[in-house]
Amino acid sequence: MIDSHCHLDIDPLFENINEVLARSKKIGISKILTICTNLDSFENIKKIIIMDNIIYGTFGIHPHEADKISISSSEIVKNAKYSNKIIGIGETGLDFYYNNSDKKNQIKSFENHINACLETKLPLIVHSRNAENETFEILNNYKSLDLKILMHCFTGSYKFAKKLLELNCFFSASGIITFKNSTELRNTFSFIPNSNIIIETDSPFLAPIPMRGKKNEPSYIKYTLEKLAEIKNQTFSDMDKITTDNFNKLFSH
Repeated sequence: MIDSHCHLDIDPLFENINEVLARSKKIGISKILTICTNLDSFENIKKIIIMDNIIYGTFGIHPHEADKISISSSEIVKNAKYSNKIIGIGETGLDFYYNNSDKKNQIKSFENHINACLETKLPLIVHSRNAENETFEILNNYKSLDLKILMHCFTGSYKFAKKLLELNCFFSASGIITFKNSTELRNTFSFIPNSNIIIETDSPFLAPIPMRGKKNEPSYIKYTLEKLAEIKNQTFSDMDKITTDNFNKLFSH
């Protein structure tokens, strides 16, 4: 199993990192990708990625930070080249849910991250919330440039997923697919080809059922994988192989 998106730099994961790693290995996790959200986050990620061979990291500025942190493509590239264990750029994207950020700043930051991906050939980790049309329009501008795209914690519509498949996007299933009220999302994942799906926890957020109400952690990935296997009519081990192979394909560089 691979947790393609978590935040080991955030407590309680950061302060209990050794125990978190031990539980992850116990259930068979082979890789953990810890995701950057701002400059302070990256400083912690630099420390985390050298703690264990299974940990990898990214560099990126979350859309919620875009009105506070202005970063150029060249700065993103420089940070992404910090270590060969930095294997992705993001999370970046658009989040208009709270409408409390300057949309222009989010769009500019998103485009700078995309341009950095084109230069480094690293995958782009995309956060999209209440911005389906704008997210697709921007990504579609780069359709002919072989951009590697991962839609993190995908909760979008069937229509959005169908359009994103035209860009050969990958989609990450989180613990949200286990929630009782997520029938529509489960139906969308049943439609997405197996070749385009990976899994994540987004821990310490979004703990899956039956761990709802607890702080999430990478070892809880097994519950999301169980539900995904059910949705896709696969055995647990087959779905594990599919999602693991997809991650390794996307993040090979």
